[in-house]
Amino acid sequence: MSRTIRVAAVAALVVSAAIGTGATASAASWPNPSTSVPVPKTIKVTSGTYDGGLKRFYGTGDLGTGGQSEDQSPIFELSNGTTLKNVVLGSPAADGVHCLGTCTLLNVWWEDVGEDAATFKGTSASQTMTIDGGGARKASDKVFQHNGPGTMYIRNFQVNDFGKLYRSCGNCKTQYKRNVVVDNVTATVPGKALVGINTNYGDTAKLTRITIVGDSSRKIEPCTKYQGVTSGEPTKIGSGPDSTNCLYTAANITYK
Repeated sequence: MSRTIRVAAVAALVVSAAIGTGATASAASWPNPSTSVPVPKTIKVTSGTYDGGLKRFYGTGDLGTGGQSEDQSPIFELSNGTTLKNVVLGSPAADGVHCLGTCTLLNVWWEDVGEDAATFKGTSASQTMTIDGGGARKASDKVFQHNGPGTMYIRNFQVNDFGKLYRSCGNCKTQYKRNVVVDNVTATVPGKALVGINTNYGDTAKLTRITIVGDSSRKIEPCTKYQGVTSGEPTKIGSGPDSTNCLYTAANITYK
């Protein structure tokens, strides 16, 4: 066996061992793109994978807003079955990314979240949205918004200066049961909640390998429960782990 192959094999064993013992991977460094790309009109990814080469994409014209107004257009729109990878969304970022069905976001970073970093739409209960790697910061409200049904996976991610990392839509005209799985995420203050779910629609949130940094007073709520509605505003009804909706224990949360 050559030295190169032996080194690769040892590295693979180390990674495998870390995963097997539930070890939390260290957060990746924020990218610093040397190239910025203005986006005056939504980039639609209709098939395959869009690799942004870690360039910075930012909105101009109608997309040149970082505000909180609803119904903004996104910088990227992902059709069912597509992947967005190696992208940095700068400021202004409009409504970030829209996922119209099953989609994957690999190593995507948001430097200054606009209305939302990404929104999960679609209509199939079996659809999934996977966010793997990357990070988001400066989200005055939500990072990931879940409007359609299905399951969102957020893993190997970092977030700081945020309202909520994830929110199941509290007042969509059509409501669904939604699920979120959050694994190996580092959240740094300031922040309000990791996930917000509607228990009256049967939502579930599973949290594992969560690290919360700088929150000595434990103000960030890992899982906030709401009474969702189809009009008006949802009502907060509680927070904390249980065996039905907020699926985690104190052992799943590490404070630093």
